[in-house]
Amino acid sequence: MAQSMTGYGKSEAILENGKITVEFRTLNGKNADISIKSNLLPKDKELAMRKKIAESLSRGTIDMFVSWEPNVADTAKKINQDLALEYYKQIEELKYQLNYTETTDTLAMIMRMPDIIDSKKQDIITEENWPLVENAINQALAALNEFRTREGAILVADVTAKVNHILECSREIEKYEKERTDAIRQRILDKFEEISLKPDHDRLEQEMIFYLEKLDINEERVRLRQHCAYYLETLNNDPLPGKKLGFIAQEMGREINTTGSKANHTEIQKFVTIMKDELEKIKEQSLNIL
Repeated sequence: MAQSMTGYGKSEAILENGKITVEFRTLNGKNADISIKSNLLPKDKELAMRKKIAESLSRGTIDMFVSWEPNVADTAKKINQDLALEYYKQIEELKYQLNYTETTDTLAMIMRMPDIIDSKKQDIITEENWPLVENAINQALAALNEFRTREGAILVADVTAKVNHILECSREIEKYEKERTDAIRQRILDKFEEISLKPDHDRLEQEMIFYLEKLDINEERVRLRQHCAYYLETLNNDPLPGKKLGFIAQEMGREINTTGSKANHTEIQKFVTIMKDELEKIKEQSLNIL
């Protein structure tokens, strides 16, 4: 079943000191354009992760988000108590040696000393918890693919209905073929009468047949039916039909345009307009099929 390139997937991993959330958002694109919008992932894991994403999602504009929510107890900065006690001892020793008797807020002074508040950044994702993070990434990718499959089913139903509508219009055109050729023949005969010419009957018939053959749209209708059938076959059987569908739609457009240029008939032109409108919608939808 064809998938949509638009999708969303999310998963979480509970680590020892908080929660990692992994999200994927995708839009249509010609290739796998992957953007990792986080500095939490270790650099040595990024290349393998990009390869995994490309293999899983094939193509599209792919954004990966990784966010971190620490446990409440881990949000508080740590006081380096050993260092604070050492500063206190040194301050008290200095006051004794200087015979310093003025009242001072020693604790406030110590808290302003370098490295008392431990602000050292710790790696959130480590080798030890990486399997949990990797599992969350795999689950988010699986959720995204499920989303894409559901959206793909909607797309397939929509473009299938539009292709079938084009086929219906093509069948309706057939009803006007005799009326159209008779009208063309009569217009030519009327022109001869208008200018008071009496052409050779056999020669006129030969030229008339040649002229009507040039305006015949049966071949265009046959090829259009073939292209429509090929479109539906590709849509339902090819695992990644998106790019091919675009090329087939172009061929469908050529036959519809040629039919319109040859038609010279009001009712047929109406159906050609409907087919063109449906084809534009098909092309737009095809861009979002993986």
